[in-house]
Amino acid sequence: MSFAPLVEPAEELTIDEVRRYSRHLIIPDVGMGGQKRLKNAKVLVIGAGGLGSPALLYLAAAGVGTIGIAEFDEVDESNLQRQIIHGQSDIGRPKAESARDAINEANPYVNVVVHNERLDNDNVLRIFEGYDLIVDGTDNFATRYMVNDAAFFLKIPYVWGSIYRFDGQASVFWPHAVDESGASVDAPCYRCLYPEPPPPGMVPSCAEGGVLGVLCASIGSIQVNEAIKVLTGIGDPAVGKLVIYDALELEWRKLRVRKDPNCALCGENPSVTELIDYEAFCGALSEEAADAAVGSTISVIQLEHMLKEREAGSRDFVLIDVREPNEFEINKIPGAVLIPKGEFLTGAALTELSRLAGGESKVVLHCKSGVRSAEVLAIVKGAGYSDAVHVGGGVVAWVNQVDPSQPSY
Repeated sequence: MSFAPLVEPAEELTIDEVRRYSRHLIIPDVGMGGQKRLKNAKVLVIGAGGLGSPALLYLAAAGVGTIGIAEFDEVDESNLQRQIIHGQSDIGRPKAESARDAINEANPYVNVVVHNERLDNDNVLRIFEGYDLIVDGTDNFATRYMVNDAAFFLKIPYVWGSIYRFDGQASVFWPHAVDESGASVDAPCYRCLYPEPPPPGMVPSCAEGGVLGVLCASIGSIQVNEAIKVLTGIGDPAVGKLVIYDALELEWRKLRVRKDPNCALCGENPSVTELIDYEAFCGALSEEAADAAVGSTISVIQLEHMLKEREAGSRDFVLIDVREPNEFEINKIPGAVLIPKGEFLTGAALTELSRLAGGESKVVLHCKSGVRSAEVLAIVKGAGYSDAVHVGGGVVAWVNQVDPSQPSY
């Protein structure tokens, strides 16, 4: 389906711009008119990370006139495996500023607007206002739902992408879309595809599960491709479609996504009529894990003392690392025994835990950051280990506060 162009064309292109964008200008579908629309467009990219990096660079190279960057994080060495907009010399810098400098180097004719702040309910509508289109490069469900809802309330199309390990997805959510004749289109929003977030702890983040670096380029470039089509009114954008990419098997699929008449946001009788508490809606922890962690969370400093006491023979406990084997190879807390979280979910780990604890030893759990260990803590307590605890901050806090000689990830 063809849609009306999202933006009006700029008055003209300079001689320098004509030279720069000549390969676009000789494409009949784009031409001078399409390139002028790109020049006049204002696009906001959420995040300057894995997806945001290629998206920002290709939006700039394409000649989008105004590019906003909403990013509050700083460049870390672990980012450089996939976040190609940053370099070694940018480590420690705000990502938004690093990305701005890279864009200015790639295309000095682009106006870059930096929003060096964390998106939340208090600022998201203000930041979004005035942009023609949103490109989402976030990596957590709470922000995705907030971005979707804010874009809907402001009637801004939203180009979404998601990556995990070897798998990527992309779509365009535009419930207010109209076709070339100006007629409304029954297009879905993100909530039509995912009415509810997954249960807490069921879907690991990229920080926990990893992502193939080049997958970011594959999905990020698709997002820009769809953004260009929407802005200029060419082709058939992925409105009402879900693009799925399996990089490991080199398979692409495209599924139809229909508008849900019962959607809480864009349906016939919406229940979401304003921004909500997205952290509570998505929940980083299940209710059971949150309850289990109350009064049963220790710090890495406390764990360090406990390990010294165990070595001296004055304390008895078993330390269980619930991460995956490949994470265990990167860094570890000395004396920890690896039993991945999945084995607790199936119940297979409880026999091994009984053998290790001997029915007497206290059980101490840890993971990378404290989320997975809290989920396992609920299982372990339910199995009768009422005095079990977990380590807040996990191995990340251990490396930062106790043993900085180990690598982080």
